[in-house]
Amino acid sequence: MTNITKKHAPALDFTDEKELKFADLGISDSILEILRKLNLENPTPIQKKTIPIAISGQDLIGVAQTGTGKTFAFGIPMLERIGQLKGQGLVVAPTRELALQVEESIKKLGQALGLRTAVLIGGESLDRQLFALRKKPHIVVATPGRLIDHLKRRTFKLDQIITLVLDEADMMLDMGFAPQIKAILDQAPKERQTMLFSATMPAAIVKIAATYMKLPVSIEVAPPGTTAAQVDQEIFIIRGEERFEHLQKVLVTYEGSVLVFARTKHGVKALTMKLQSLGHKAVEIHSNLSLGRRRAALEGFKSKKDRILVATDVAARGLDVNGIELVVNYNLPDNSGDYVHRIGRTGRAGKTGKAITFATADERKEIMIIEKLINKNIKRTEFVQFAKESAFSSSAKSFGSNKRKSFSRGPRNNMSQRSERPSSFGRGRESSARNFGAAPISERPKLSTSALARRSHPAAGRPISRRSSASGFARHSF
Repeated sequence: MTNITKKHAPALDFTDEKELKFADLGISDSILEILRKLNLENPTPIQKKTIPIAISGQDLIGVAQTGTGKTFAFGIPMLERIGQLKGQGLVVAPTRELALQVEESIKKLGQALGLRTAVLIGGESLDRQLFALRKKPHIVVATPGRLIDHLKRRTFKLDQIITLVLDEADMMLDMGFAPQIKAILDQAPKERQTMLFSATMPAAIVKIAATYMKLPVSIEVAPPGTTAAQVDQEIFIIRGEERFEHLQKVLVTYEGSVLVFARTKHGVKALTMKLQSLGHKAVEIHSNLSLGRRRAALEGFKSKKDRILVATDVAARGLDVNGIELVVNYNLPDNSGDYVHRIGRTGRAGKTGKAITFATADERKEIMIIEKLINKNIKRTEFVQFAKESAFSSSAKSFGSNKRKSFSRGPRNNMSQRSERPSSFGRGRESSARNFGAAPISERPKLSTSALARRSHPAAGRPISRRSSASGFARHSF
């Protein structure tokens, strides 16, 4: 391993990176011929930097956004190493859709060479997966949960794995797969190559690298939050109840394939049905659907049979469809980082794309967080007046001044004067004043010494209930 490291260390420093082609990256002639048949000659930046190091067998961490060609960045070296060392490759992906698409891309590279693959994902028949495993596949692509199922059943073992890839590792950690990832890495052979690809670099991934990887080379193509330069971004400031009306206008303006992101599964279903009722060829994809329906929806959208795909964020990092003209964020994402992955579905492979986001006037803070993440001001089209920062601060000041005036410590002559003042509480407040008959401040009786002590120290002289104390702690801590 040491000799290989020294030999390939200069791969990180490309003097003329833009001129590199696949033929310059140490790829075998048989795979180069397949790439030529796929009309692929110039590698993407992540492929240029990753392929030479990965072919050498080094561990590596690749940080790159969606749509940058990461699948071929680890797929090509995996094929090269399996051809030389006669072992197995394993790719672990967070979602079923992503696992299927990774397997599809790898098959494009290796099918002509006799490559056998297996996909182990939830929602699919175990018998079909067992049949594929009996054929001794060269590469297995799996989701963490189903892979653990097979390991527990002893229907698949990791003893032949020579290259292990964690794809979209940050997403897997976000989805709570950390225990499964640890179990998989613990069972894999110690002498293996490990490649980790992620859009961000949280502390949990750094910990995985320190524990399970051997001096990994870190490759960062674009900082987290980087969006594709070919995507024209725009935000529509609208009224919440007018979202569908604006979506209809957008669908008339653009004629190509449209990917619409909604916040919830129920929202996706309702929006899809509404579009279908108006004659649009729309399909939905979310986690409540069976695997068969999700695959059918994706195939219909890919083949242009269906023009509109409505999805939750489950598809944000797992959807690889060429030629999407427009991405519409029907709702802002819950996580600002998902904005980058959503709009990364368009403007791929050097093509231009458009991303339109619907936001209401009171979502100013969320927009600012997104703009800070991507380090860019997004063009806005205001269909309603968008509150400016000064307006927020002035309204806050006026609110505070009104509040102070309302509770002024000035003397009050009588209750009739109070009732004459305009009040938002209306008659209820007046009746409350009459019932309690509050006296003017100057006429209030003086408190006794013991009462003053209790007011200064609310806990003095009173036993504290353990039950109320515990419930109060729980209420404030969570």
